[in-house]
Amino acid sequence: MLIPIGTDVRTPRVPFGNYALIGVNVLVFLFTDVLGNRLSDELGAYIKTYFALDAARPALHQYITYQFLHGDWLHLAGNMLFLWIFGNAVCDRMGSLGYVLFYVAGGVFAGCAFTLGAENPLIGASGAIAAVTTAFLALFPRVHITMLVWMFFVFTFQVPATLLIVFKIILWDNIIAPRFDQGAALNVAHSAHLGGYAFGFAVALSLLLVRAVPRTQFDIVALWQRLGRRRGWSGVPVIGAPVRARPIEVEELDSRPIDMVALTPVEQLREDITTHLAGHDPQAALAAHEQLMSLDPGHVLSAAQQVEVANYLAQARRYPEAAAAYEAFLGAYPAAGEASEVRLFLGLICSRYLHDDARAARYLREALAGLRQPAQRELAEQELRAAEARLTS
Repeated sequence: MLIPIGTDVRTPRVPFGNYALIGVNVLVFLFTDVLGNRLSDELGAYIKTYFALDAARPALHQYITYQFLHGDWLHLAGNMLFLWIFGNAVCDRMGSLGYVLFYVAGGVFAGCAFTLGAENPLIGASGAIAAVTTAFLALFPRVHITMLVWMFFVFTFQVPATLLIVFKIILWDNIIAPRFDQGAALNVAHSAHLGGYAFGFAVALSLLLVRAVPRTQFDIVALWQRLGRRRGWSGVPVIGAPVRARPIEVEELDSRPIDMVALTPVEQLREDITTHLAGHDPQAALAAHEQLMSLDPGHVLSAAQQVEVANYLAQARRYPEAAAAYEAFLGAYPAAGEASEVRLFLGLICSRYLHDDARAARYLREALAGLRQPAQRELAEQELRAAEARLTS
């Protein structure tokens, strides 16, 4: 058994929208399949019949209600696992309200794709989750997915999201495998899945192009633009910059072609850091970060990468550099979800290793204003008392 159990993405905000969708799916299942069947078998069957998407005679409400019905516990658990893994990061990027609307619209589009060629009823959240999955692909194409292998022995490994989603989930599970097992394919709405995949990728790509969702240098549009610039492709749009049909050549003046495609040294080092972090090579990532700091001392990476580099520096006992990296993160992302924990780490480093009690006390006080976990608050209070005692002694 091969099961995805996590991603590399760290969400700075709590994805309340995704939590709400998971909660609604579970509550509806409890009502229809647990409570409904206990009250009356006919009641549970009637609810599913009325709210399922009847492809032969679809009603408008069914395009939404079918998304929250499931056949059994296994059906529900599988869908909610995928929604948890891919939905949290997409919700963080889109915002809870926008994400919920996107999710429901993806389910409606998947339902429309299903009714085009089927006549049997449809239930399940998999069409909407398919849209979330390819939105994740567009927003986080270089992320790795942690997979759990459970057979004669149990272990985990990581696989690139692009490889897993495109080749395993879309091509193999929904196009190739059904051709070999027609019996099993009858119980799975592959057309709804494919409709959801198409909708999710197209909408997420469009939102990136018009900047309706926050852009990063590692989303699929940014990666495509850099690839186009490197290869000199014509017509590759660079948002916010003029489009040139091709690199300019001035051969009649015996001059070299003007370089329109090369990355700057800072851009190249950022790409190197991303590659090394994704490949779990902290030494190479730190070496590239050191070069980046020598070129641009004030440069800050994305929030997740900046924290990861700072953590690696702390683990390597390079405490002054770690403190500088944490401070750079706080300067660029003061309201990030993990800012309080970063202030706690920074206070501990300043207190225990840099022997800068005034600086430590400041960060520990700021951390206490945002920390919620009792253990973290207790640690911050103890360290703050120790730093303040040394300052007054």
